[in-house]
Amino acid sequence: MISSMTGFGLSESFDKTSNISIEIRGVNHRFLELSIKSNNLGNDLEDFIREAISKNINRGKIEVKIKAKSSSKTKYDINKKLLRMLESSLKEALGNRVDLNFSDIKDVSGIFNIETSQSINKKLIKNNFNTALKEFINSRFKEGKKIENVLSKKTKSIEKIARSIQNMEKKTLNKRIKNYKNKIKNLIEDFDETRLDQEVAMLALKHDISEELDRIFFHTKTINEELTKKISSGKKIDFILQELFRESNTLTVKIDDSKLKNYALDMKLLIEEMREQTQNVE
Repeated sequence: MISSMTGFGLSESFDKTSNISIEIRGVNHRFLELSIKSNNLGNDLEDFIREAISKNINRGKIEVKIKAKSSSKTKYDINKKLLRMLESSLKEALGNRVDLNFSDIKDVSGIFNIETSQSINKKLIKNNFNTALKEFINSRFKEGKKIENVLSKKTKSIEKIARSIQNMEKKTLNKRIKNYKNKIKNLIEDFDETRLDQEVAMLALKHDISEELDRIFFHTKTINEELTKKISSGKKIDFILQELFRESNTLTVKIDDSKLKNYALDMKLLIEEMREQTQNVE
């Protein structure tokens, strides 16, 4: 099973006490790179997020955005010493006819120290993050299934081309040998038939592609096995495709038949397309 490095996950919760929105995005990258954007959630929550990501994700550039708002609490701290001094000064100026209320003193500098605080529900944030992460992972597998189907189809196409080359090569081998012999006979009047057969056989071997075809079938089998694993490795598939490309390149060099050479070029093109797809496999 293939997991793409491209994915998206979102979890939101809204109630009377808090509003939480967590968004996870991922794109392809050679290694695991994580960035967390939040309004200062604290080291413990960031550690929780980093640990959860590293346990579930191997490769990709991951961005986590967290928006968390909670109901604020306001605390009023009265400067009693300053209030008594104010009251004493007013009594001294106005006599004992002093009856202070809130509206009289609310604007007096230093009477009130007002503190507003917000308490973040860390458990709720963790639950929302886990939901977003699950959605993110599922989206990666969903996208990976599309890539898996593409790679599987192209692998079958490569095998089909290889079989066509194999079958046609067997049919053209005797024809190639006959052509070699005729060309040499036209150039040499006196020749040894046995020696000629040996030389022509050696010449034909230089264009033998049976080993390359065997390795191509081996590599396509390995790719199919990798695609059916519980978790497929993008790096391993890419390595196999490099080997496949090397074999297909050798085919184009060895083959002297124009039709077969075009088949080999088609194979190279398919492998290049597969490598492009594999760049987004975890």
